[in-house]
Amino acid sequence: MKKYKVTVNGTAYEITLEEISADEVKTGSAANAPAPSAGGDGENVTSPMPGNILSVNVSNGSTVKKGDVLMILEAMKMENEITSPCDGTVKALNVAKGAAVETGTVLCVIG
Repeated sequence: MKKYKVTVNGTAYEITLEEISADEVKTGSAANAPAPSAGGDGENVTSPMPGNILSVNVSNGSTVKKGDVLMILEAMKMENEITSPCDGTVKALNVAKGAAVETGTVLCVIG
């Protein structure tokens, strides 16, 4: 582990980074593995960071195309578009406007 000092907008933060091997990058770890999809018949859309859901643009049964904005996630006072990774239909919508989510939370399933 290596410690670094990072300054963002005039505020200094101390961060620690862990170096991983090439094998770990290829195979991944349990902590970074995607959550299993619902019944194996869809692709999970997960939260890339902790935050709050500001808006949800889809509902169960909605047809989406790759790149469509599914919802807006507010994290660190920034609005982040959560987009569809593929074409399909929203099989499960697991969050609503105002929900607080953590990194890796399954937001919806596209099948």
